[in-house]
Amino acid sequence: MSDRPSNPSKPTASGTNPRVLPLVALRETVIFPEMIVPLQVGREKSVNALNAAVESGGPIALVTQRRPEQEDIEDPSELYSIGTLAKIAQVVQLQDGTVRAIVQGQGRLRVKSFSQTAPHIVAAVEEIKDESPGGVEVQALMRTVQAGIEQYVANGAPVPPEAAVAARNITEPGLLADMVAYSPDMTTEQRQELLETVDVIERLKLVQAFLARQVEILELKGRIQSEVKSEMDKTQREYILREQLKAIQRELGEDDPQQAEINELRDKVESAGMPDEIKARAIKEIDRMSRIPSASPEVGVIRTYVDWLVGLPWNTSTDDRLDIKEAAKILDEDHYGLEKIKDRILEYLAVRALADTIRSPILALVGPPGVGKTSLGKSVARAMGRKFVRMSLGGIHDEAEIRGHRRTYIGALPGRVIQNIKTAGTNNPVFMLDEIDKIGMDFRGDPSSALLEVLDPEQNNTFQDNYLEVPFDLSKVLFIATGNLVDPIPAALRDRMEIIQLPGYTQQEKAEIGRRFLIPKQMENHGLKPKHIEITDEAMTELVQAYTHEAGVRNLEREIANIMRKVARSVAEGRKRKTVVDVKRLDAFLGPPRYEYGELETEDQTGAATGLVVTEVGGDIVAVEVTKMEGKEDFILTGQLGEVMRESARAALSWIRANADRLGIEREIFEKNTLHIHVPAGGIPKDGPSAGVTMATAMVSAFTGIPVRKDVAMTGEITLRGRVLPIGGLKSKILAAHLSGAKMVILPRKNEKDLRDIPEEIRKQTKLVLVDSMDQVLEAALRRRPKPLAPRPAGPARGGSVERHSDPSVRPQFPPADQQPVVVQRAGKAR
Repeated sequence: MSDRPSNPSKPTASGTNPRVLPLVALRETVIFPEMIVPLQVGREKSVNALNAAVESGGPIALVTQRRPEQEDIEDPSELYSIGTLAKIAQVVQLQDGTVRAIVQGQGRLRVKSFSQTAPHIVAAVEEIKDESPGGVEVQALMRTVQAGIEQYVANGAPVPPEAAVAARNITEPGLLADMVAYSPDMTTEQRQELLETVDVIERLKLVQAFLARQVEILELKGRIQSEVKSEMDKTQREYILREQLKAIQRELGEDDPQQAEINELRDKVESAGMPDEIKARAIKEIDRMSRIPSASPEVGVIRTYVDWLVGLPWNTSTDDRLDIKEAAKILDEDHYGLEKIKDRILEYLAVRALADTIRSPILALVGPPGVGKTSLGKSVARAMGRKFVRMSLGGIHDEAEIRGHRRTYIGALPGRVIQNIKTAGTNNPVFMLDEIDKIGMDFRGDPSSALLEVLDPEQNNTFQDNYLEVPFDLSKVLFIATGNLVDPIPAALRDRMEIIQLPGYTQQEKAEIGRRFLIPKQMENHGLKPKHIEITDEAMTELVQAYTHEAGVRNLEREIANIMRKVARSVAEGRKRKTVVDVKRLDAFLGPPRYEYGELETEDQTGAATGLVVTEVGGDIVAVEVTKMEGKEDFILTGQLGEVMRESARAALSWIRANADRLGIEREIFEKNTLHIHVPAGGIPKDGPSAGVTMATAMVSAFTGIPVRKDVAMTGEITLRGRVLPIGGLKSKILAAHLSGAKMVILPRKNEKDLRDIPEEIRKQTKLVLVDSMDQVLEAALRRRPKPLAPRPAGPARGGSVERHSDPSVRPQFPPADQQPVVVQRAGKAR
């Protein structure tokens, strides 16, 4: 809003000489002529100005400041230019130091300048006199404004009804316009604009527009209120009619639909077989539902809740098939191998047959993709005669997926555990928790923490879902979790489960699975019969070795399906003869072989050794290459190696330098040469300590020039003293070595206890060498022993840092006779 000058065509009368008066700056308050208002004054300058006006007995200037938050006024530009000349009727000093004054406006004024600003503001002001123009236009405007005030009051404006009568009795046009400023709907800016409109006709037009706008708003408000009231009256009428209908039905001996539904729910609760305390909770909810009008949304919430309670299998169980031989037969029909998990299930059934009450185990099947973890759960359920339900945990981030939502939320439901139990229809199904190692966590909660109660045998007999808010017994459920890796599973959750590793299948197992399960399954899927196709045993073995490279059998099934599709096409085109797929015809069906097995290298290599690692898809082999070149650095590591693997390389080099004499390595080689250690497949991150002996062997080979045997793979962690420490994932690693064609596998002696998990066929075909030290590793891996350096005279060696002994009895021999590596013979026995 700007300070508008009065209409130049209609000059206003003003005082001949400016008056000098005390001035009070107002915050968000505009005083009009003839208006009597109380003022609460607290600022020191304003209090001093009031006191000065009272002492002088004269009027005071009241002007609104432009910014209400400003504390101190120092310049006239900080005030609006038009204010009000007022007479002080009463002043009261309050105890808190503020002053309450009652003032009455006398006329408009214009602020010219400040003559002082302390201790209070004194300003030169010029009075503005209102003219009283006559004429038909003024009379018409006055009547329009008066009618507007009456309409404004009649539509429920927040002003006294007497305002319309008072407006009819005002004959001064300026005073009539100023009267509208009493409306609480007018803002401070609108009041100031009205005060600054000196021309009376323009002022009447301004208030007439304001009144028209307010009347329009009030009429719209009235229509809205009328519609709401009409809707409320309709609802009340329907309620009364329903109550009357209920009374009529009671007289006729009939139940209303809501009462019939309530009676039906009561019958369901009685027949659900739920515990007494839960039954009491359900009856309480039904009683509450009967007291609520049927149109209330709460009725639907209660009905859904009671339906969930009566739908759960509180006492419904399936009888376990306790015939151990029959269960073993079913397990063997569905899966080949996997003896450990089959034995565990049969042991549970045996104990179940002898003991009346036993808590179900919490099993966790961990292994690479495609080894049959999920399908094994279905087979277990079939063998035990139980229902099977599956819940995928991969990607779950919300705790409510496990425990459910509180009923306070719209659309709340129980968690997926309770939902699956209801789907199963029994309280003892086989419940598979798939991909438990891929649970997420974010701001919505930690699902793995919610699973702690589900999988804890000490707690899950009183599992409480957030939606149900009553305990449900999960102790009879046989939970089977699956995952690819153990490490991502939280420690607390891992502690509650019995971990069973499924490392992968051997080539012979894959071929047998293909013959027994995959070929018949794919023949049925493709509409083929035995008269249409035959895959020879040799072709199946070649298919496993040359066209798949995995721990499981998923890719094998895809390749078999690929063959079946081509045969199905030929049959559909009219071929009558049986298609026999042998080794020679695999190339025509699947293309050239994709993988090679057999010899790891075509010949023995110097500075290269083969290690064994474990990946998400099972075991694998990894080559370690070492080359010696001139330079000052100890070694260079490439191949995207992790920190643990780098430390293993440094430990291996330190052991070699400490034992250089008996390894036949001159000390000068370390000072003049740099080793470059590289592990191929640089795009794949690698880490872990089990490649320590592999890197040490490759380094010794590079320094001594003695080649490493081409058919040897090895694994083990090395220490600074040359000891070989145990490693994990032994079965997966030996399977990988077997698939790659290695004839000998060197492994830590302390892993001998794990050899019981190695299939007999692999132990017959692969020489397993158990070692305690690097000397034994080199004895088995190198083509010949390193020749120790000739003894030198006692005394400091070159550089004064190494001491040599001339006495052969003092110098350690290379592999002592009593520390020869233990070789596990083909029959599986150690010597």
